[in-house]
Amino acid sequence: MKTKSLAIGYALAAALCYGLSVPFSKLLLRHLSPSFLAALLYLGAGLGMLIIKLAPFKIKAVTVSPSLTKRDVPLLCAMVLLDTAAPILLLWGLESTTPATVSLLNNFEIAATAMIAFLWFKETVGKRLGTAILLITAACILLTTDDFSSISFSSGGLLALAASICWGFENNTTRLLSAKNPLQTLW
Repeated sequence: MKTKSLAIGYALAAALCYGLSVPFSKLLLRHLSPSFLAALLYLGAGLGMLIIKLAPFKIKAVTVSPSLTKRDVPLLCAMVLLDTAAPILLLWGLESTTPATVSLLNNFEIAATAMIAFLWFKETVGKRLGTAILLITAACILLTTDDFSSISFSSGGLLALAASICWGFENNTTRLLSAKNPLQTLW
């Protein structure tokens, strides 16, 4: 029971940090360029993985992860390119629109991931998931449209949507590597 409570606590802390990331990023964009800020975000993630790799203690795995192979290199390259483009696009969009709009548009990542999985990887999409995808997509169209009389779209909103699509492709690429050892990507 203690482990379950700890996991719930970690999940809530992660959700809080994620929720604060867009408004905090908007403040940082006053002093940093979008590409530099994106680099700092991923530098932090890389340093976290490096600490885990170099830590004197080892995290016990339930199963042994298979090693990466040469066939995984194109997937790793796609992940790097998509994970480089996505935050830069998001932060460019954040420069010209509100944090609230960008935060809400981040939800399109869920729909993009599911649609890409359905279209390219032939995943099954049930009625409930299909309905959720349609509702999220409709909400995103409403959020990115500046003027319905002439159908003009917000450039910041479209950039945030492009970031979500990049992350949708990246999520599906990552899924193909999910059984592999993530620490091997450091070396």
